[in-house]
Amino acid sequence: MEKTVKPNTPLVEHIYTADPSAHVFEGKIYIYPSHDLDHDGASTHEGEHYAMEDYHVLSIDHFQSPCIDNGEALHVKDVPWAKKQMWAPDAAYKNNQYYLFFPAKDHNDIFRIGVAVSPNPAGPFTPEKDYIPGSFSIDPAVLVDDDQKSYMYFGGLWGGQLEKWRTGTFLPEGEGPAPSEPALGPMVAELTDDMLSFKDAPQELSIIDEEGNPILAGDEERRYFEGPWVHKYKGNYYLSYSTGTTHTIAYAMSKNPQGPFVFKGTILTPVIGWTTHHSIVQFEDKWYLFYHDCSLSDGVDHKRCVKYTELTYNEDGTIQTIDPYQK
Repeated sequence: MEKTVKPNTPLVEHIYTADPSAHVFEGKIYIYPSHDLDHDGASTHEGEHYAMEDYHVLSIDHFQSPCIDNGEALHVKDVPWAKKQMWAPDAAYKNNQYYLFFPAKDHNDIFRIGVAVSPNPAGPFTPEKDYIPGSFSIDPAVLVDDDQKSYMYFGGLWGGQLEKWRTGTFLPEGEGPAPSEPALGPMVAELTDDMLSFKDAPQELSIIDEEGNPILAGDEERRYFEGPWVHKYKGNYYLSYSTGTTHTIAYAMSKNPQGPFVFKGTILTPVIGWTTHHSIVQFEDKWYLFYHDCSLSDGVDHKRCVKYTELTYNEDGTIQTIDPYQK
């Protein structure tokens, strides 16, 4: 008999999964993770040790049922423009079809973001022949708002190359701001109605403190690093993200999907392993955080596993901090 899913335990154990983007489609929870593979590469800031080349879509009927691996949904060999490193994806539903958004390095080793389409939330997905024009960096996350406008949030430092795009052109030696300067924020771009391109050039999101001051690059506890996710709750937009070196999931709030966002606090304390990456979704009458850690592999080769836990809001709309290892 297949195991039912339980909070704070791996959703699946037969493959290594990371970077979960969770959505409710057709009455089920579908999770779009990246897929960690065995490798013999050294760990580098460029992320070459994350040997990922395909996507498997997971699904859960409800939290008393097992998690199903629906098989390979897309492989790098089927994407004409992509060379390697199929990192954290996301998915969206619009126009009676499903869209899988994913980063990969092109044949010049520059990260771009592609899109693939399917009539089925589990795929398989058929990729567009080229990446989204004007796209760069990693970690796409797409919000289809109540008015049916769609926004992509993306960007990650270091291996994700975001700091190399500060001039609007890829500079291999590009560096981030000094510690005393405003930190780089994620990018946002409204998508066209067909979900295949940007309406306008991507713009940087502003993350500020309660006094309206920008979060600084040296503020390791609060500054943006990678893994943006935007969800909506009671009229507020929540931008949550990885802080990187301090290994937390932090969040900020706004009344506008394009910000500015006011920093509020920490959602998830550090997990076992170097990276942290998440998504937030409502299923029936509760909210859930999906995240990953390295507990299944004991940290070997940084291979990760996807987990979930319940998320709780305070009366003022702020989010209670979660310790994934608290008994």
